[in-house]
Amino acid sequence: MEPQTKYPLQSSSAANVAATGGGKKTIEEMYQKKTQLEHILLRPDTYVGSVEKHTQTLWVYENDEMVQRAVSYVPGLYKIFDEILVNAADNKQRDPSMDALKVSIDAEANTVSIFNNGDGVPVEIHQEEKVYVPELIFGHLLTSSNYNDNEKKTTGGRNGYGAKLTNIFSTEFVIETADGKRQKKYKQVFSDNMGKKSEPVITKCKVGENWTKVTFKPDLEKFKMDYLEEDVVALMKKRVVDMAGCLGKTVKVELNGQVIRMKSFRDYADLYLKSVEKSRPVPLPRIHAKVGERWEICVSLSDGQFQQVSFVNSIATIKGGTHVDYVTNQITNFVMNKVNKKKKDANVKAHNVKNHLWVFVNSLIDNPAFDSQTKETLTTRLASFGSKCDIPESMLKEVANSGIVDTLLSWADFKQSKDLKKSDGTKTQRLRGIVKLEDANDAGGRNSEKCTLILTEGDSAKALAMAGLSVVGRDHYGVFPLRGKLLNVREASSKQIMDNEEIQNIKKILGLQQNKEYTSVKSLRYGHLMIMADQDHDGSHIKGLLINFIHSFWPSLLKVPSFMVEFTTPIIRAFHSNGTKLSFYSMPEYESWRESLGNNANGWKIKYYKGLGTSTPQEGREYFQDLDKHKKDFVWDDEQDGGAIEMAFSKKKAEDRKIWIRNFEPGTCRDHMAKYINYRDFVNKELILYSRADLQRSIPSMVDGLKPGQRKILFCSFKKKLFKEIKVGQFIGYVSEHSAYHHGEQSLASTIINMAQDFVGSNNINLLKPNGQFGTRNLGGKDHASARYIYTELSTITRCIFHEDDDKLLEYLNEDGRCIEPTWYIPVIPLVLVNGSEGIGTGWSSYIPNYNPRDIIANVRRLLSGETMVPMDPWYKGFKGTIERSPKEGGYIVNGSVEEINEHNFRITELPIRKWTQDYKQFLESITDGSPNVKDPLIDDFRQNGDDATVNIEVRMKLEKIVGIMQEEGKIKKYDNPEQILEEFFPLRLEYYERRKNHILNNLERLLLILDNKARFILGVVNGEIIVSNRKKADLLIELQHKGFTPMPRKGKSAEPQVAGANEDQEDDNTREQETESVEVAKGGDYEYLLSMSIGTLTLEAVQKLLAEKAEKEKEFKILKETPSKSLWLKDLDELEKKLDDIDSIEAEEERKRSSQANRKTKEAFTKAAKKPPQPRKYTKKAKNVEPENDNSSMEVENVAEVVKPKGRAGSNNTQKNTLPVAEDDEILSLQERLAAYNFGASSDISAGMETEEPPAPAEKKEAPKRRGAAKKMSSAIVLDDSDSDNEIHDVEDDDDNFEIMQPVALEAGKKKGGRKPAAQNAKKAPAAASTKKRNVGGKQSQLLGQKLITDMLESTGISPEKKVRKMRASPFNKKSSSVLGRVAAADKDDSVSEDLSGDSAGSSPRITEEVVEIAPPPARARPQRANRRQTTYVLSESESDNDSDVDEDYSDFEEDED
Repeated sequence: MEPQTKYPLQSSSAANVAATGGGKKTIEEMYQKKTQLEHILLRPDTYVGSVEKHTQTLWVYENDEMVQRAVSYVPGLYKIFDEILVNAADNKQRDPSMDALKVSIDAEANTVSIFNNGDGVPVEIHQEEKVYVPELIFGHLLTSSNYNDNEKKTTGGRNGYGAKLTNIFSTEFVIETADGKRQKKYKQVFSDNMGKKSEPVITKCKVGENWTKVTFKPDLEKFKMDYLEEDVVALMKKRVVDMAGCLGKTVKVELNGQVIRMKSFRDYADLYLKSVEKSRPVPLPRIHAKVGERWEICVSLSDGQFQQVSFVNSIATIKGGTHVDYVTNQITNFVMNKVNKKKKDANVKAHNVKNHLWVFVNSLIDNPAFDSQTKETLTTRLASFGSKCDIPESMLKEVANSGIVDTLLSWADFKQSKDLKKSDGTKTQRLRGIVKLEDANDAGGRNSEKCTLILTEGDSAKALAMAGLSVVGRDHYGVFPLRGKLLNVREASSKQIMDNEEIQNIKKILGLQQNKEYTSVKSLRYGHLMIMADQDHDGSHIKGLLINFIHSFWPSLLKVPSFMVEFTTPIIRAFHSNGTKLSFYSMPEYESWRESLGNNANGWKIKYYKGLGTSTPQEGREYFQDLDKHKKDFVWDDEQDGGAIEMAFSKKKAEDRKIWIRNFEPGTCRDHMAKYINYRDFVNKELILYSRADLQRSIPSMVDGLKPGQRKILFCSFKKKLFKEIKVGQFIGYVSEHSAYHHGEQSLASTIINMAQDFVGSNNINLLKPNGQFGTRNLGGKDHASARYIYTELSTITRCIFHEDDDKLLEYLNEDGRCIEPTWYIPVIPLVLVNGSEGIGTGWSSYIPNYNPRDIIANVRRLLSGETMVPMDPWYKGFKGTIERSPKEGGYIVNGSVEEINEHNFRITELPIRKWTQDYKQFLESITDGSPNVKDPLIDDFRQNGDDATVNIEVRMKLEKIVGIMQEEGKIKKYDNPEQILEEFFPLRLEYYERRKNHILNNLERLLLILDNKARFILGVVNGEIIVSNRKKADLLIELQHKGFTPMPRKGKSAEPQVAGANEDQEDDNTREQETESVEVAKGGDYEYLLSMSIGTLTLEAVQKLLAEKAEKEKEFKILKETPSKSLWLKDLDELEKKLDDIDSIEAEEERKRSSQANRKTKEAFTKAAKKPPQPRKYTKKAKNVEPENDNSSMEVENVAEVVKPKGRAGSNNTQKNTLPVAEDDEILSLQERLAAYNFGASSDISAGMETEEPPAPAEKKEAPKRRGAAKKMSSAIVLDDSDSDNEIHDVEDDDDNFEIMQPVALEAGKKKGGRKPAAQNAKKAPAAASTKKRNVGGKQSQLLGQKLITDMLESTGISPEKKVRKMRASPFNKKSSSVLGRVAAADKDDSVSEDLSGDSAGSSPRITEEVVEIAPPPARARPQRANRRQTTYVLSESESDNDSDVDEDYSDFEEDED
């Protein structure tokens, strides 16, 4: 083979041909240049799409409807028709007067004609191109009126091809137009694929005659067709109908001479939907909306695959695009949130929603951009649309309610059912791996139908069941403990159910298979399911949740006889001393039995069984020995049983639950003695009790605005007289113990902390003081310290709202045999409006904003005056923004405050209520990051209303939409506004003012009777008419009865069975005891108020005092009787308003100081001051026993020294002294015991002196800390010289803070005999004789009763300093105060009037005359000698008479440890 010859590149043709090898093509033939016209014809797919025949499923117009079928067509041919049609439609945008579009399609003649009126093409020569404009735009490529991108146009043309492509792919193309402005009519014919053109024919036309007509014959050969096929014609007709839908009723569209009747875009969508509805059982929804001038939308439902029909400037975007995504995303996000909110476990995504939508979109877009010249997909970005399409919420809601939500939920259920089947159980004899399961021996075997699975409430209940299995055996009984309450599977997500280990275990233990229809239990491992729960409300809820679990997935199982069983245990058992035992399975049953006892309750002992854990193993065995008595079978009667279960647990039945709860009748309970119970009765007679209890825990009372937990805290605060701070952690224990609180301590801690919070957005009036870090506005209170670090006490204003005089009028609850908080308190103004409330209970939710207490007070005054109330707006203390009514949408708009610093910087000075600082910071960060913000659950809408000059943060809150709270009788009621609450509160509160008045009058009457009887008794003794000495008491009592003296029996307790575990020291005398007076026979206690008077009171002077006091009380009685109840309310309102003013003044001063300090720090930051040289520290040792110069000087409360509680050992002067704070309500039984308790020779370091036999060392005095809440008034005490022999009476002024305090009174060193001399000089002197001085507590009503002055201690008294003294606390409702009720409260006791009545002060209040005992000190014990020791006089207070031993018994429950 010869080698190939290589030729150099040459210009000759021969060389070029040879170089190509073979001589087939020349270079010119290989590399060609085409004109644009030639290029279009050569490569048509670049411009008009494919010229090959395609078969595709498309919508076509046939027989006056849209039909979806397989269509064979050539896309290029379809496109050249569409270009002319879109041009005609574009003219509507150029000339809105266009009202006609006519299309003629002649398949036989292969001719298409499109006519439109309106402004035609200008018939004028183009000065640059030197041709007529019609020829230019229809016969020259790349000519267009759309090249100016700065001009926004909403037409279909863009690139300058359009109609020219139709001309090129036609054998004949005729353009005709009328220019009425120039009165010229133009006609020109193009042929041979725009290769030839005729000269234009120009004639004259009328003025105003404007139209354009294009007629063309497609070059079928170019599309490899012989004629216009039927499918192609059908597509062309469909496009004409499209134009009728897009242009609407303003343009009359004709097809082949027939007008297409189309009034709106909705009518156009109907053509599709009607066609589809023929194969569907239900009609499809049609949700239509026109948004602005450029958007029209219609939404319906698809069959599981997304469908869209969309247009951009009349161009059919058959593949959608950004405009379709823009509309669809709004719908899918809204529906997705609805579905996921309705069913938490649905886990529906946006694309799942989209698959069920059919969207029709007709839009006008500025200068639209497409993916290709075929214009099937819009690619323009949203920002360039030129308009917005914010779909109205009404349309979105209509879409959500169209059935798509239910469809998606069904789809989610189907998907979840497939997932849940993965955890199905099977009938197997051996089951491993389930912790705490005690499986029955025969479970899953041949005798599985006889087996019973006992599901217990917790491990302690399991232990009880295991004790019972020793009786019935393990073959047929298995036990499995539940960990608290079962999940409500009806509203839970599939993920929650699958992740719930307890539910999966139950399925495996029973052998349950998901959604299987059960007609018998043969395929299960157990034939019976027994619920063993506590007999309280929560136990009923657990039963209901288990029943709901079975009914949700296997409703047929509930119809199987005796499958579901419950094991009942008594909630109360009564034991008689004769051995009788009674069991009660419900509280109404027990209450009925207790009432039937009457006064025959003696001998009965009651034991409360709060849970199964209360029962002993022996009792458990007793239960199982009588199994038939304790086992109750559930039975299915009819579908009403299933409806009742669904009503109780389904979210869809919320309204039905409201009616169910409203119709509840107190006393409703099921018959626990019945052998069978149907599910309907269980729901309506047992489960409803839980729902009621849940509401009471969650929804506040209209009367006092408190929930039970808050009410328990307030009750214990009053009972403990919490006017000294206490650690919250300690107070939690006190509340749990004294109010029968049975829930978690953390919940109680949160409630206490919430009641004390005072930052903006929390409480307008905090009932407790926040002494410590109780949370801030930064995190909405969540940043509070732990309960073990913070302290609290009652706020000073609390008793102005909950007046002490009302305490005895309330109805107190009884639990576990002890008296606890009242059903509700009765505040001066409705607290539910002051501090607001929110809560969610069964069937009901409550949200009430805060209101201004002064507005409430003003409206109460208006009601008292018979005037109309002024509408109140929400108000939050300290909030500096604005709260305005929203006239359009209802509710309120809450605005924050923003200051403009400069044009680029703003300062936010206030945030809307409930928008906490940290949350808002995160919100701002989310804005900068572009992430979606999370809404507050209480916020209805949130938006920024700022412009280039201002910033406005606007929040629309859900205020006053749903306000449900408890009425006084315990029923739920919905209130639309705060005035309705006030209107309902008003008559109830006024009624209780009338009750208060009557109660005070009754006490005054009793007091007057006592005063009268005492005066008569003293006169009888003085005159010798009544002989007291040397006679039998029984004879004396008979004589007193015959002489007409009124017996005053003590308040006794009504006959009650003894309660196991209840405190023996019964508390709250005045709230629980009932008067049991005997009229027939006078007992010793009935005249004790007369016989217990001391001899010193049996004087004529005492009679004068009694008569004077009686006259004063009669006057007081008369004044009160004539005083209207409304006046009492007005007085309380005045006091409350004054207290609010005081608080505001204090807070304003604190704010001023804070602002001043902040400003000072700001100035210091910009000032460089010279640093001062360090100064040497000065050490000053504070004297521990500094006394004032004047012995008789008055002292303020903060100067009162606390009494040192002695310990068992001596302490040095350098050690810190432990002091014993003296409670205001401490009562000392006798003078001798008081002397022993306050041993001034004991060491201050000895804290256990009352409980040790070691003689204490001398103690130093320590100044007491300032008392909180005490008014700074002056108190003085006059110490009498022991040389005085007559009985002088000295008034002692006291502060008006309702507290009894011990005050040290300083005496000058060495003053007379009463003063203590220096220890070195006085160590071995014999003690002086004790002398007794009388003094009277006179003056104001608010003075403390029974103060005792102890100046010295005598050894000759024979009192042991180490003698133990039991210190008593008074009733929390018997505190002495300056109120009218407080002054006459002593009338409730027969020893309430003072026994010692000597003195000459007439017309004063009841007085208790006490002794001032001066006692010489004992010898000092090894104590350093000091030169200037001064005498300290201690003022001791006493609540009641010393010799009333009953007080000790009645109030022993109030003993407290003093740390």
